[in-house]
Amino acid sequence: MLKHIADVVDLLNTPNASGDTVAAWLRGHGADVDVRRIGSGERHTDLVRVTVAGTEGRRAGGEAPTLGVIGRLGGIGVRPARLGLVSDADGAIVALGVAAALARMRAAGDWLCGDVLVRTHISPASPIIPHEPAPFVNVPVDRLELARAEVDAEMAAILSLDSTRANRIVKARGFAITGAVKDGYILRPTEAMLDICERVTGRAPIVVPLFTQDITPPENGVHHINSIMQPATLTGAPVVGVALLSPVVVGGAATGVTDEHDLAMAARFVVEVAKEFSAGTLRFYHEDELERLVTLYGSMRHLLK
Repeated sequence: MLKHIADVVDLLNTPNASGDTVAAWLRGHGADVDVRRIGSGERHTDLVRVTVAGTEGRRAGGEAPTLGVIGRLGGIGVRPARLGLVSDADGAIVALGVAAALARMRAAGDWLCGDVLVRTHISPASPIIPHEPAPFVNVPVDRLELARAEVDAEMAAILSLDSTRANRIVKARGFAITGAVKDGYILRPTEAMLDICERVTGRAPIVVPLFTQDITPPENGVHHINSIMQPATLTGAPVVGVALLSPVVVGGAATGVTDEHDLAMAARFVVEVAKEFSAGTLRFYHEDELERLVTLYGSMRHLLK
């Protein structure tokens, strides 16, 4: 996995990085990938869509659940303001490393049961926007249009990957996970999800504390930790965030902070979740607890509007 991540870093650390260069690299690993350009002129980004078909997934006529893996970010770079990969690129780096790893597994004969859909976008020249306590990198196109393109109706559950360093809420090395967010409720992590965290990291799991505003649409004028939970506002599928961390505040536009070892660890976590979710041995949330909450307190879907 570390080699995949290092290769992605080399691939993206250039002003000429694009969806086409990424797609060519992924196809070299046996991936089924297509690229869709969103926007036009200088204000555009390349949406990369990878499909890793499973033996019992929908593409094979089966009913195994489909996992979505979304690498969320504003951009991989902020040229010409700063040169090089920015901290915000981590969601794309991990997603592409996962796509390459799953494609190579499939080519070697290790097929998952269900399909995995990987989505991220490539923009080496995104704008910087103010945010407290550190600036964010903004997408160069309409944020909602991009988010809708990342979320697929086939996704039965979603892992949303995002650099989560520009805050004072969760500070550590490596990565953390959120509880599942579904239909406006923030739900506790399942034991199986925590088990994977422990075995991949070799330490106790770190869980991101989410607040109500973090799970609301991003353009409503309230503070969000970042865009990690935005997919949960666009789908009825459960969404778990995978947050790439640092022990100090690092703005999304900061360069020189990419740590391949931390990103490889997060990518290994995603692959392990894909294996177990695809096989039906991992739940993203406790269905009975959500049902009980809705019975007691009603729907919370109004938070998604």
